[in-house]
Parts: sequence; structure tokens; C-alpha cells
Amino acid sequence: MDLRLPGLRGPRRPRRIVSAAAAVVVLAGAGTWAAAASSDDTRTVRRADRVMDVDGVRLDTSYYTSADAGRRPAVLLGHGFGGTKDDLRQQAEDLARDGYAVLTWSARGFGRSTGKIGLNDPEGEVADVSRLIDWLAGQPLVQLDEKGDPRVGVAGGSYGGAISLLAAGYDDRVDAIAPSITYWNLADALFPDDVFKKLWTGIFFNTAGGCDKFEPALCAMYNRVAESGTPDAAARELLEERSPSAVADRIKVPTLLVQGQADSLFTLAQADAAAKAIRANGAPVDVDWIAGGHDGGNLETSRVQARVTTWFDRYLKGDKGVDTGPAFRVTRTGGVDSTDGTIPLRGASADSYAGLANDRRTIRLTGREQSFDNPAGASPPALSALPGLGGSSLGRLSAFGVGVSLDFPGQYAAFQSAPVTGDLRITGSPTVTVHVKSTSDDAVLFAKVYDVGPGGSRQLPSQLVSPVRVEGARSGKDVTITLPAIDHDIEDGHRLSLVLASTDLGYASPVAPATYTVSLKSDLKVPTAPAVTTAAAPLPSWVWWLPLAGAGLALALLLTGRRRTVTPAPDPELAEVPLQISGLSKKYAGGDRYSVRDLSFRVDKGQVLGLLGPNGAGKTTTLRMLMGLIKPDDGEIRVFGHAIRPGAPVLSRVGAFVEGAGFLPHLTGRENLELYWQATGRPAEDAHLDEALEIAGLGDALARAVRTYSQGMRQRLAIAQAMLGLPDLLILDEPTNGLDPPQIREMREVMIRYAAAGRTVIVSSHLLAEVEQSCTHLVVMDRGRLVQAGPVGEIVGSGDTLLVGTAAPVEEPVVEKVAALPGVASAVRTDEGLLVRLGADGTARRLVADLVRLDVPVQSVGPHRRLEDAFLTLIGGSA
Repeated sequence: MDLRLPGLRGPRRPRRIVSAAAAVVVLAGAGTWAAAASSDDTRTVRRADRVMDVDGVRLDTSYYTSADAGRRPAVLLGHGFGGTKDDLRQQAEDLARDGYAVLTWSARGFGRSTGKIGLNDPEGEVADVSRLIDWLAGQPLVQLDEKGDPRVGVAGGSYGGAISLLAAGYDDRVDAIAPSITYWNLADALFPDDVFKKLWTGIFFNTAGGCDKFEPALCAMYNRVAESGTPDAAARELLEERSPSAVADRIKVPTLLVQGQADSLFTLAQADAAAKAIRANGAPVDVDWIAGGHDGGNLETSRVQARVTTWFDRYLKGDKGVDTGPAFRVTRTGGVDSTDGTIPLRGASADSYAGLANDRRTIRLTGREQSFDNPAGASPPALSALPGLGGSSLGRLSAFGVGVSLDFPGQYAAFQSAPVTGDLRITGSPTVTVHVKSTSDDAVLFAKVYDVGPGGSRQLPSQLVSPVRVEGARSGKDVTITLPAIDHDIEDGHRLSLVLASTDLGYASPVAPATYTVSLKSDLKVPTAPAVTTAAAPLPSWVWWLPLAGAGLALALLLTGRRRTVTPAPDPELAEVPLQISGLSKKYAGGDRYSVRDLSFRVDKGQVLGLLGPNGAGKTTTLRMLMGLIKPDDGEIRVFGHAIRPGAPVLSRVGAFVEGAGFLPHLTGRENLELYWQATGRPAEDAHLDEALEIAGLGDALARAVRTYSQGMRQRLAIAQAMLGLPDLLILDEPTNGLDPPQIREMREVMIRYAAAGRTVIVSSHLLAEVEQSCTHLVVMDRGRLVQAGPVGEIVGSGDTLLVGTAAPVEEPVVEKVAALPGVASAVRTDEGLLVRLGADGTARRLVADLVRLDVPVQSVGPHRRLEDAFLTLIGGSA
């Protein structure tokens, strides 16, 4: 449960300083220098390690600062449960380079720190944070709002996330916080609906080294609840007083809440409660649901830490120009990338936090009244999540849509929906009301909703269940159940299945045997949050290594180029031709059809060529072969007369932009490009940096940190990176994804300017109107084959395609008859009538006569002029 996540920032407000009654004594200290990648000494970070005596407890700390002159805001970083301050070293160094004084420490009972673990006891761990803030107030490099009051933010993940919330509630000097995957009410987290979450609680106490490591009251509480299997009032009170919810009305600072979707320990409901409470106090609150969590999955560490840094820049440094991100963001997975087995992540966002009950949709459930058993000893238990196995392959299965859930026959009831029609994405907590009756006084149920495919396959979204304790169940009782909060897409034709089980591996169930009887009292209500929209393409991944990805690819190509293979000799007749593709074919292993089949076309100098086709047309496969990333099964690609092979020297004349490029957020645009070019090992004068930047048109923005850039500016910077060295052939894959209309227009001008000097651009895009304005030539593909190639004007306005206006809509059977006419290659319905492409022997006169014979109410016939119409006609409407 040692999870490491990000750091923070916040606005100023009148405050009452909570002063420390006891002094902090530095018992021992040492300093070390940690050099950064840059040779500039302002990028060097100094780390000073100290052991401080705080109220008789020794805290092991590290203090990070850069060599910059002047005072700066401070950040406290708290570690996850079972971890130490060393887990936060990289993040602390990054924040120090970004202009913060950063203090990390090992909490009581962990690492070299002494004392008993108090689970963030207000008089223990929380008081320690106030003492550390006192110490920061006395440091000459820390910015002060007034004497004894440093400008300070607190961040951390899990255990460290809770301490950031508690610090803001107990110490008015805290200015901004960024808690991650943490709890709001620890009693609700470990005793949901008064059901004991036994596995996770056991992991808590064992991870720390056993019960003796805790304060005596906590150890006694755990032993008592673990033995009885039922939380008591005293146990709830003990955990609630250590929870941020206990000081909910005092947390009034800007808060970035990051919570995990794959998390059966601290669910999304914990962040929801925190968001509502802090927002009610008038503080700014942003909410970010990441893909992973305590149960495994992708923690998106780099992206989250970058967002935390911008949060601090805004609310600690006061930089109002920085983009802190959307008010609500949720990461959505997009299946599995067949090329590398990774799970693509896409960001969805809204201008306000949607909550867990937004825009509910009613799903009718069917099923008779059902009885099932709670077995003696609550064994065998059903299986949902796998606490403690988050880092294993089992813990990551649900991200692939492969469940590990198991329900035993005779121990559950199930109610089914009809197949879902249309789009349904559940974002939040579904609810349902059921009637429960038991042969015992109390019943404990575990409610879950499965996504059931047409073939009967079941997936339990995020492997989550909701425990429900029903008191007084012997006489029967109606119970409204709030199911786990999820973000999950239900595909067309799938069903929802509500399952109520009597046991679950992660929880304590009554050991006495009983029979439960349940029946439906309402339909299932599912929240849909329609205002949360997914980006048109994966958002840029702000990871530190992505800017060097192109350099790594270049080095890999150079290395593989040393392996001698038989390469065709250059063709001198094509020496001035940027690209010629001849008979190209590719079929992936295990595929049932060709991704590209017998493709041939040519691109000449000065052209801006648009590569068009519906999804699955083979565009991406063609570009990957063109860049030497994959090998064709047949055919040939020649660039300036040279055959393309991995490591071919002619690839140095090719630049490529792939959507989702990332940069070091704390560096300026110019510094990012210079760093990238240095990594290629090529001479600085060959970069033609100023020429590329002039074409990209970024202006004064080049001197600003990339984290302040809009999406459009990041796209242009990525294209500028592709243009370094002024390659003769520039390949752009979906360069306008995620851009608004003005940004798209600017991108169009960038492409046109680049080709104006005689260079060549190939752009793959789904925006047909933009391609029509940007490109000089087109290649249209469908199902892996070439449909048509030529100048835009010829394809859009070619005489072989006619727009037939009709007085009334044409029915589909008639359209099929028109398509089958002699001299007609294809026919497609439009709002105006029909788009008809004539065959080699077709004429407009003959077409009109045939249409009249078929009783088509023809009003007009003429050539069409829109690329969209031509595209639909060429591919037969398959897009």
C-alpha cells in the first residue's frame, strides 16, 4: 500500500496561525548535492538530511532546494503507508528544480523515525506536520506571508494524502493541498455500512510490522474487531477522529483531489465526500479520477505529478496564467494496443465536477423473488477484488476487461436487464431498492453490477462491490443500495446483471448459517454524466521521457541499420521523388484479412497530400511501414529513390509527428526542442531550429514553460520538433486532434508554409473539410486498398460523380437498384437526394433516363463539389 504520487499549490486568505508549543530540535544533519541533467547550476538540487526531535519523537527528514537565489514557496510531501521519505526523492527533486523548497519526512513508526503509528493521530502525526511547518518558517529560502507563516502546500498519496487534508484542517498556515488516492472518513473506508473490511485492515496492520507498532488503543481496537467480525461504536469513533471528515468545516484551501478507479480500499466515494465538503467551504476543488489505485493499474504518476505542480504554481506562486486542468477529469481505457500490449488511456473532462448521481437513467431489471444461503463460517467466500495483489498480474486483469470475480451457486441472487441499445456509459454510483428478509436478525449482502456480454461473459467493473448490513431483516425490510462508483462503458447488446451475494473474500460475514430472500422493489438507476466528454484523441502524456522518444527511435534505427541485409540499390530516376509506394501489402499475424493490400501511389515535391479513409482503412499501418517501424509482406516503399528498411539512412530526411507527443513541463518550448535535438547526437547547426520555429509560429511562447501551453500550442511545438532539421518529407498523423477551430486554422497555415519551400507533407486526418482546404492532393483508402488518388480538385469536382437532387427521400431498396444500373459504380443517399458515381461507360443522360424509369423524383442533376460527398461516394458509405 506504499503508493507515491504528487505535490501542490493555493490562494491567500486571512488566517489564524496554529503555533507550535514545542520547539523542533535538529539532532543530526548532513547535506548532499544531487545534480540534474543540465549543467546549469540553477538546475542543481541540494538535499540536506536531518533527524529532528519533535515532542520526544525522532523524525527522519530531507530538505530539498535548488541553487536559485531568493525565497520560494515550500511543499511538504507525505509518503504512503508502509513507505518512507525515500520514496518521494524524485518528486521532491523535480519540485525543487521547479522553484520550491521541499521537505519530506518518514512518519512515526516508519523508516528511521521513532514513535508509535497513530494512523494520523491529531496529537501525533498531524501535530508533527505543524512542527515541520514551524521549522520551514525559520528557513532563509522559504517565502513567508508573515512571521512564522510560510507559504506552504502539502501533498501525498494514500496515508500521505490523508495527512495533507488533516494538515489543512488543523493548521491555518497550509495554503494548498493535493491529496491522492486517500480517505475522507477512515471508519467508512474500513467499516463500510458497518461491515468489516477484514483483508485491507489486516494488510494495514501487518504492513507496518504488526499490532505492537501501533498506538495501544489502535491495536486493541483491531484485535477486538478482527475477533468479533463486527465493528463497534468505539472502533468507529477512534477512526473517525483521525479522519479529515472530523475537520471538514475547517478545510478551506484550494484542493486537487486525485482518486483511483481501481481501488477497493479508498473508493471514489471518499473523494466525492471530500469534494462536496471542501467546496461547501468556498474553496476551489478539482477532481481527477485516475485509471489505477490500491488494487493496481496505471497510477499515471507523471501526468498527476505534472498536474500537482501546476496546481501549486497557481495557488502557491500565484501564477494566474497557468493551466491547472479541468474541474473534473476521468481517465478512460481504450482496450489493448495490439502492437505492444499496453492499455491506451484517454482523458474525459467536464467544466464542473459531475458527482456520483448525475443525470440518472432507468434500467429495468427482471427476476423473481430469490432465496440463497449464507454458509456456515461464511465459507467458501465469493471473490471480487484482490487486496494486496495490486502490483501483480492478477491485480491488473480488470483493466484488460478480464474479471477474476467468482460467485458460488446457491449463495447469491441475480436480476437481469434486457440488452442495452445505444450508448450507455455509467459514471457514478448506480442505485437500486430491494426487499430483504432473513432467517437471522441481521443480514449482510454484497451488491455488485456485472457487464454481461452477448455470449454470457461477465465483467465486474473495477472489481468493486458494495457491502450492505441490514438490521432487523427477520421481519423483512426495504433497502436502497448505493453501488460502487465507476466509470464504465456498456456496449450495445450487453446486459446489466445485479448480483446480491452472501459472502466476499475481502469482508467479514456472519459465521452463523442463514437463508436470505430478496426481491426487487425498483429499477436500477445509473448515473450517466453526459457533460463529461472524452477527448478526440489521447491527451498528451506529460512524462519526462517522451520528448526523447523520437531520439530513441532514431538510435534504434541506426543500431539495427548495422545489421547487414540485402537492400535494393537506389533508383536514380526517383532521386527527386519524395515518395513512391508500389504494390504494398501487409497482414498482421493472426489477422483474418490484409490491413493493406496492393497499395500504389506517388507523392511529388511541394505537395501536401491528405491520406483519407474510414477506421480500419489501413492508414496507420501504411504510415508505420513508411517510417520503417514495421515491414511490409510485399511491395516496396522508396523515399527519394531509396528503399525503406529499418535503419535506412534516407530516414534522416523524414520527420514524423504522432499524436500525443509530450514534453518536460517545467522547461520552456525552446529548451525542450534543444534537449531533443541534443539527444539525437547530430550537430546543432543541422537543427535549423529558428527556421522550424518560424514556420510553427509560436512567437514569444517559446520562452514560457510548456506547462502553461494550450493544447494547440503543444501541438504546434510537437510539429516544430518533427520539423527540426527541416526534413524533406514530413509525416503528420492527426495533427489537429483536440484543437478548436482557430487552432485548426493555424495548423493548416503551418502545413502550407512548410510545403511552400518545395518540401512535401503527408497528413492523415479525419477532418474532411480541413483536408480540402489544406491539401493539394489526396489518397483515399478503404479496407486496405487504394480507392482513388489525385489532385483535390479532380476528386472533389470530377465529372464522374453526380449529385442528384430529389423531391422526396429515396428509399434504400431504390438506392440499391440505382447502384445496380449499367454504367453506375456506386450510389449513396444524402440529405439532398443521391450521390452517384458513374462507371467508365456511364453518362449523365443515360442515368437520368434510368432514374425516371425507376420513378425517382429527380429535380436536378449536377457535379458535386464537397470532399465529404466525394469521400462517402468513393468508399460506398462505409465510414
